[in-house]
Amino acid sequence: MNNLIKSDDKKVRCGWVGTDPDNIHYHDTEWGRKVTYDKAIFEKICLEGFQSGLSWITILRKREAFRKAFKQFDPAKVAKFGESDVKRLLADASIVRHRGKIEATINNARKTLEMQKNKESLSELVWSFAPTRKQRIPTKLADLKSETPESVALSKELRRRGFNFVGPTTMHAAMQSLGLINDHLSGCQFRRECG
Repeated sequence: MNNLIKSDDKKVRCGWVGTDPDNIHYHDTEWGRKVTYDKAIFEKICLEGFQSGLSWITILRKREAFRKAFKQFDPAKVAKFGESDVKRLLADASIVRHRGKIEATINNARKTLEMQKNKESLSELVWSFAPTRKQRIPTKLADLKSETPESVALSKELRRRGFNFVGPTTMHAAMQSLGLINDHLSGCQFRRECG
C-alpha cells in the first residue's frame, strides 16, 4: 500500500483510502473532522465497535442500514431496545450480526443517557482525552499507531462508566474519526482542513 495516492481527480490522499468511492468520500469529508455532538459521537463509537475485526469499508457500506436498524443512533430510542430488538437485529442481514456488538450498542445508549441525566456530555468526556502534547505529523502509513496513551485512558474511563466494546484500539480509531487526532499524512491535501 502506498503512503500517498493521487486519484483520477488529481487529489493527493492518504494511501489507505485506495480507490473505493465510499472510502474516498469518508476520507475527504469526515475522517479527522471535529465532531462535538453526543448523538454523532455515540454513532461513531458504535460503528467503530462494530468494525472491530472487520474492514472499515464493510461498515461504511452498511452504514445507512445501521442507521435504520438503530433509529439513527438516537441514544434515547436505542436505550429502549429489548430482547425482541436484539433478535430482530440478529436476523437483519443488512448489518453486522454480532450479539455482543448489538448488545453493547444498546448498553452504550443507556450509559450515554445516564451521563446526560447527570448533566454530563459524552462529547465533553471524549474531548477531555484529546491529546494536549504536540502531535508528530505522520509522514507514512507506518507512522500511524493503533493506540495511544490517550485512547487507553479514554477506553479505561468509558469502561469504568459501564460502556462496552470500547477498547483502546477502537477508541483510537474513534478519536481519529472524530477529529481528536489528525492522522492525515503530511502530504495529504486534506490534512490542513482537519487541522
